[in-house]
Amino acid sequence: MNVIDVWNGRHASALQLAFRMTNEAFAAHLGVAVRTVAKWHAAPDAVPRSDMQQILDVAYERADPSVQRRFTLLARPPTGPTSAQALRVAIAVVVRGDDVLLVRRRGDDSLSWQFPAGMVKPGAAAATVAEQETHAETGVHCAVRERLGERVHPVTGVIADYHLCDYLAGDAINRDELENMAVAWVPRTQLNRFIPADRIYPPITAALEGAA
Repeated sequence: MNVIDVWNGRHASALQLAFRMTNEAFAAHLGVAVRTVAKWHAAPDAVPRSDMQQILDVAYERADPSVQRRFTLLARPPTGPTSAQALRVAIAVVVRGDDVLLVRRRGDDSLSWQFPAGMVKPGAAAATVAEQETHAETGVHCAVRERLGERVHPVTGVIADYHLCDYLAGDAINRDELENMAVAWVPRTQLNRFIPADRIYPPITAALEGAA
């Protein structure tokens, strides 16, 4: 059995992934708020308070052996070649007034509508990639306002690095017809019609509710 002396956000997120639960399901399993789970994704080095440490201890100890085995693999700190091979994607949540920018990917019905995104190569800054890939895909110029955090994406398994961006200029057009079928400005209030709520990283929802 893998023993965690002190849980941090990364360990807690790894346990969630080992259970294969959404943020909502994992929060319900632990008996905590969804925003608590979201904070673990946003702050992987943060150490939860002592009572939360005990909750995570109990959840791990009561987990099936298969969950414990997955956690042992997922909780290993990235070192050497493994760290270099980790796939990180920068995701831009671009707002313009009451709208948010989306792209529709080709050939993947399970992830049809998404926020603009691009792979972060070694040495590149994720915020810069988010801005550049948004323009490359959609023709829209944007500027990162703040980093919303990161998580292991529940569907793709890649490290997703999220950035809230302000619209600067440009018409939204599909500039990458090999990858995308369409580009659209979508009202923030109707976002769940395009992306299921349980797939949206909670800090995104909070940011869109408070974005000017």
